[in-house]
Formats: sequence, structure tokens, C-alpha cells
Amino acid sequence: MPNGNIVPEYYVLEYPNWVNIIAITKDKKFVMVKQYRPGIEEVCFELCAGVCEDEDLSPLSSAQRELLEETGYGGGVWTEFIRIAPNASAANNWSYCYIAEDVEKIGKQSLEESEDLTVHLVTFNELKDLLENGKIVQATMAAPLWKFMALYDNF
Repeated sequence: MPNGNIVPEYYVLEYPNWVNIIAITKDKKFVMVKQYRPGIEEVCFELCAGVCEDEDLSPLSSAQRELLEETGYGGGVWTEFIRIAPNASAANNWSYCYIAEDVEKIGKQSLEESEDLTVHLVTFNELKDLLENGKIVQATMAAPLWKFMALYDNF
């Protein structure tokens, strides 16, 4: 530890970095996905998200790839919005969230065998309702969305 204490047994889980995207269409709809999550055995509303692959040049390129693969949306103006630690006490990775404005449908979904998801376009008020009613439960997605709500409450 930084203070000199030695912890005899401590485990750190090693994960690749993750990305998620607050994707907004030109007509101000949020691109969300709904998919089954085996860890909690529930179907969840989520941001488009994924793992930073070794062949990706940056977290941004990972985010752009994931959005296109999972939803068929792309293009637009991209900004890094927040970098958070999913579990700073036990995991070594970061989750990068990007805002992608003015995205549009430019392709088809290209899902992996382990993915079964549907794409949903929701308004700002519908998104806020999902958050307020506990329908978005993934912490690495809820945190950036709540920050977005706080900063852009008059969206």
C-alpha cells in the first residue's frame, strides 16, 4: 500500500478497457440497446458498449466499431465524455464513455454469437424515465447517463 502496509493476499482482476456510447441521432433520439445479461439473469436497457480489442487503435476507435456493429449507426461528432473505473478496488480496467452526436443509420447490425440485442430509439424524457425507474442497471452506463442528465437537463 502507499502507506507501507503489506496486505498478504489481495487479488486484482485483469480486464481489458471498456467503452460505451451515448449516441444521439440528428433528430435528438438516443440509440439504446436491450439485451439479456446472464450475470443478473435479466433483459436490460443499455448504452451500446463493448471491449477495447487489441486491434483497435484507441478507445475511440473501439467505441465507433461497437456502435456500428451493435446498432448499424455511425458517423457524427464524437467527444470523450467520462472515464470511470468499473471497480477500482478489485479490477485494473477503465470504462470510457463517448458522446456521439448526429449519428445516423449507415449499416446493418453485425452481432457476435454471444449477442442477442435489439435497438431502440428513445427521447430524452424516455431516457430520463428509464433511469429514474431503475430500468438502466449497469453502473458503468448509469453513471455517465446521470452526468449527462445533470449537465443537459434542458436538452
